[in-house]
Parts: sequence; structure tokens; C-alpha cells
Amino acid sequence: MTDELSITGIACFGHHGVFEHERRDGQTFMVDLRIGVDTRPAAASDDLRDTVDYGSLVMAVKAAVERDPVDLIETLAQRISDVCLLDSRVEWAQVTIHKPDAPIDTTFADVTITITRKREGQA
Repeated sequence: MTDELSITGIACFGHHGVFEHERRDGQTFMVDLRIGVDTRPAAASDDLRDTVDYGSLVMAVKAAVERDPVDLIETLAQRISDVCLLDSRVEWAQVTIHKPDAPIDTTFADVTITITRKREGQA
């Protein structure tokens, strides 16, 4: 059994996109995370060492967005899910990337992609 930890609205600034002006000027990306983790050990011990430190996770995700530009938000979402799965207690990660300033020539509210990845070997 896994529990779910959610962190929404992580604001990051990156230089991702297929167009030169996106790479040059950068833009804000928002990230939402949902991770599956068994919280029973932490609940029993009341010790941060027995759970996923979401403060550290957020900073690692922010660093992942702010480094090495990529063309596609699909690639960026995979990078972030890989960061989440570095902690062996994370059984699965769902990552949503919002690109509200995507270069679309009409009025729109947001562009998002959501991916879900499981630790290898899990069904």
C-alpha cells in the first residue's frame, strides 16, 4: 500500500523550448508533483529521516528545471520524474508541467503535460 504526497505550484525559471527566443529569454514553468510513498514508518517514528523530505525534493526538482535546456516539456517531465525516483522510498511519481507562456498565437490559459512513472520492477 502506498500513500500519496502532493506538492503543487513549484515555480521554476527555465530556458526550454524549440524556438530560439525561448532558449534565449527563458520563461516560467510550474510543476506539480504527486508521489507514492509508504508513510507508516515516518508516522510511527515521527522522524524526518523515515520519509521523503519534500523540501529537499522541491529544491532538486527546481534545480532540474533550471539546468540544461531541452526542446520538449516531455523531456523535462521525464527528467523530473527521474529526480523523484532517486529516493528508493518513492514507488511512483506523477509530474505535471505547466507552460503558461508557451508560444501559441492565440489566447489560452495553460499548456500542461502529465506523466506517471513507476520504479522499475513494479507493476
